[in-house]
Amino acid sequence: MNSTFVPRRRALLTALAGSLAAPLASAAAAAPVHGFKVVHSYPHDPDAFTQGLFFHDGFLFEGTGLRGRSSIRKVEIETGRVVQQVALPGEVFGEGITQWGDRIIGLTWQEQTAFVLDLKTFKLWRKFSYPGEGWGLTHNERELIMSDGTPELRFLDPLTFKELRRVRVTAGGQPVAELNELEWVEGQVFANIWQTDRIARIDPKTGHVLGWVDLTGLLPANQRTGSDDVLNGIAYDAAKKRLFVTGKLWPRLFEIQLTKK
Repeated sequence: MNSTFVPRRRALLTALAGSLAAPLASAAAAAPVHGFKVVHSYPHDPDAFTQGLFFHDGFLFEGTGLRGRSSIRKVEIETGRVVQQVALPGEVFGEGITQWGDRIIGLTWQEQTAFVLDLKTFKLWRKFSYPGEGWGLTHNERELIMSDGTPELRFLDPLTFKELRRVRVTAGGQPVAELNELEWVEGQVFANIWQTDRIARIDPKTGHVLGWVDLTGLLPANQRTGSDDVLNGIAYDAAKKRLFVTGKLWPRLFEIQLTKK
């Protein structure tokens, strides 16, 4: 999400600040907090308003947002070069993306529409409709997993987009809202928490936050140009166990390893 481009979210963020701070503080004691080590730093398009990210076949696939600027891209990791791209309709605000077989599925924020594209050609295959907002998207072996800004994760049938179940995410007994970009990592859901430098590691069965990744300082403040340059974007190379992260309008993409704090 974006407080500059969407003024109404300023009020929402203020209202949620207390409820978000409480579970974050409780979780610090109740669940382990990992730091990070930068393995590699790569160029990243500073004009990309990153909303979704996943790794496939040696490339990163990235979904970007903002109306009139939303796109889905195939990106060369080492150079940051966009090797393939398709623009989404100008009226939509692109959100999270994930791969399912030979398709890319991408959400939209308020348009209640998911676009399904061919993984190789980026040609539109079909659309799905869903209620509410779309934020982040990932998948396990059987289901799509979607966030909508609330403390709940939706589990969806990837072939019909029918909702199968929901899990409420909690930390220290308190709900954790603002779940944003998602990634499936070794049986856990990693979730960016909007407007923070933290990633929640979530048990997909119970919704309990098993731990946190604190990425404070990953991109120095002097390289962020505004309040919208927040951490958002997680991709995992399961074969080589590489974890990539970036943010909205960030000039760098990072491969990181988690460390004990």
